[in-house]
Amino acid sequence: MSATRIPVRGDSPYDVVVGTGVLAELPTLFKPGVRTVAVIAPETLPGISLPVREALAGAGYEVAELTVPDGERAKTVEVAARLWSELGRRGVTRSDAVVGVGGGATTDLAGFVAGTWLRGVQVVLVPTTLLAMVDAAVGGKNGIDTPEGKNLVGTFLPPAGVLCELSTLAGLPRADYVAGLAEVIKGGFIADPEILRLIEADPEGATRPDGPHTRELIERKIRVKADVVGADLREAGLREILNYGHTLAHAIEREEHYGIRHGEAVAIGMVYAAELSRLSGRADLVGRTRSILTGVGLPIAYRAGAWPRLREHMRLDKKNRGAKQRFVVLDALAAPGRLEDPAEELLEAAYKEISA
Repeated sequence: MSATRIPVRGDSPYDVVVGTGVLAELPTLFKPGVRTVAVIAPETLPGISLPVREALAGAGYEVAELTVPDGERAKTVEVAARLWSELGRRGVTRSDAVVGVGGGATTDLAGFVAGTWLRGVQVVLVPTTLLAMVDAAVGGKNGIDTPEGKNLVGTFLPPAGVLCELSTLAGLPRADYVAGLAEVIKGGFIADPEILRLIEADPEGATRPDGPHTRELIERKIRVKADVVGADLREAGLREILNYGHTLAHAIEREEHYGIRHGEAVAIGMVYAAELSRLSGRADLVGRTRSILTGVGLPIAYRAGAWPRLREHMRLDKKNRGAKQRFVVLDALAAPGRLEDPAEELLEAAYKEISA
C-alpha cells in the first residue's frame, strides 16, 4: 500500500508520511548542506534506530548515534545537557540535523534538543509507538519535565518531516499500544466522531496493530492534529482543544512519578473532563466515554483519596492563565469549549464521580 502524506500547514509546513517502507524517504527531508545527522534513540531498544541509521549512512551522511533512557526518564534537563555536550563533541553545526526515533518521550526530547542547540537545527521525527505517531511527534511542540510538572520547559519547533513506519507497531507491547488509543479516542470526541464509530464497531480490532481499521484510525487522528496545529502552532487559541483530558492526566502522571502510561492517564482525564462537561450543564457524553474506554481496556477511575494532592498538581498546569484554571470541555460531540476558573466544588464533585 502506498504512503499517505498528511500536510501540516503554517509558517513552516511539513508532511507526516504514513505507511510501510517510508524510511527510504528520510534522506529527502533534509535541507541542502547537511553533513552530520545525530540520531537520538532509547538505549533500551538498541535495534530500533538501526534501519534509520542504515538509511542515513547509505545516503552518505555521517551518523552520530546518541542514546537516552526510555520513557519519561529521558525528559530531564540532565539528559538534555548531556546531549548538547555530545552534539558539540560530534561537531554538529547549524546546517546539520537531528533525528528522533522512538516513543513520545524520545521525540519530545529530540525536538527540544534540536530547538535549543545553536538556537535551532532541523529535526526529523520517526515515531515508533502509536502514541507518538498520532500525537507526540506531530505539531512542533517539544518539552522536558521538571520536578514541578510535565513539559513545563519547552520550545516550538516544527519538524522538517515526520515518518510513521507502521511496521514498527507490530513489536509494540499490547499495553503500550492500547494506551496510545487514548489519544486516538480523544481525537474522536473533540473533532472526528467517525473515529469513535470505527472503534465502537470493533473494539477488539482497535487494540491490534493488524486490526481492520488501524491505518484509518491513525490517519484520521493525525489529520485532526494537523488541522489544529497548522492553524495555531503556539497554542494561542484553537490548539488548546488538544488538551482535552490532559489537565487531570498530567496531575496523575506527576502523582505516579511518571510510572503510569500517558495514555492511561489521559483516559482517566477524559472521563473527568466529561464529568465536568455534564456537571457544568454542557454535553453529557459520560456514558459513551466510559463505554469506549472500557471497551478497549483503558482505565476510567483513580484513587478516591488522591484529590487534594492532584488538585495541587493541577495548579501548576501550563494551560493556566495567571491564577485562573482552564479546562477543555465538550459543548457537544466534536464541539470543544473552555471552562475557565470553575468553582472548587464543581472540580471536586467531578472527581468524586471518577473515584475508585
